[in-house]
Amino acid sequence: MGGDHGPGVVIPAAALALERRPDTRYLLFGDEKLVQPLVAAHPKLAQRAKIIHCDVAVKMTDKPSQALRQGRRVSSMWRAVEAVKRGEADCAVSAGNTGALMAMAKICLHMLPMIERPALAAMWPTMRGESIVLDVGASIGADAQHLVDLAVMGAALARIVFDIETPTVGLLNVGVEEIKGLEEVKAAGRMLREGAWPGLRYHGFVEGDDLGRGTVDVFVTEGFTGNIALKTAEGTARQIGQFLREAMSATLATRIGYLLARGAFQALRRKLDPGRSNGAIFLGLDGVVIKSHGGADAESYAGAIEVGYDMVRQDLLANIRDMIGHTSEARPPTLASS
Repeated sequence: MGGDHGPGVVIPAAALALERRPDTRYLLFGDEKLVQPLVAAHPKLAQRAKIIHCDVAVKMTDKPSQALRQGRRVSSMWRAVEAVKRGEADCAVSAGNTGALMAMAKICLHMLPMIERPALAAMWPTMRGESIVLDVGASIGADAQHLVDLAVMGAALARIVFDIETPTVGLLNVGVEEIKGLEEVKAAGRMLREGAWPGLRYHGFVEGDDLGRGTVDVFVTEGFTGNIALKTAEGTARQIGQFLREAMSATLATRIGYLLARGAFQALRRKLDPGRSNGAIFLGLDGVVIKSHGGADAESYAGAIEVGYDMVRQDLLANIRDMIGHTSEARPPTLASS
């Protein structure tokens, strides 16, 4: 029921993903009066889906606290996440309110052992392919230990997505020199540089322009900075697209050229925009939850479903647990205080 388009996109997307992943089954949480006719238009989906009616849907404008008060245990979002907790579903996918989804997932599913806060990981287009960037908005602010947790979780994801045994990890900073940056970032750098971290190779500090270069496989930052970077990249992609359209419509010759090359320009815009690489993953939760872009079309939302499918098939949670277990000895001791 979430996102800019609700079931009008979600149901065709599920049908499309089913064509490509025919062993999938669906639990569809939402207003049955709206969902049922859309499902009926896709006979194959109708055979592989069960509709669970929900009277409450979280609005895109709801604050997380408001969504929890009004939608806990009854909203379509909560019940979809709860199905994962109960083992009725392997993965939850939503295009709804990001803050509400994060809050509900954290409360309902809880965190993995030794992970205190969730992170939202996104695929980022680069000059050498793709990199993973986290956190892009799940948690604001971070101490050194949380940044190290992000590095471990991001590396576990990269091992699956990129099929790399030892992914490279960089900490996003205002410079590459070790003396630069916030104390939390410098402390995390020391921990990653001096500790034993099987399954990842610490590259060091990286800067904003390294994102486009793809200098490392995993870029680590806290959610405030990561979300600004993401939104800036999305806006830049739209700006470039607008500049291209204006330039290509200046004369009759350029308009004809644009019509001939329109597909290439659209592909360029999609390539430049990390927000269109759909299917961001909430990491750190004891369950698989995928956040689809709120403005996703059917093809893009189907991609988010397939991300969830792949994370389940490749056992993302087991990979993260394994890396946490292997790196626990590298963590500093916890000090009690009063």
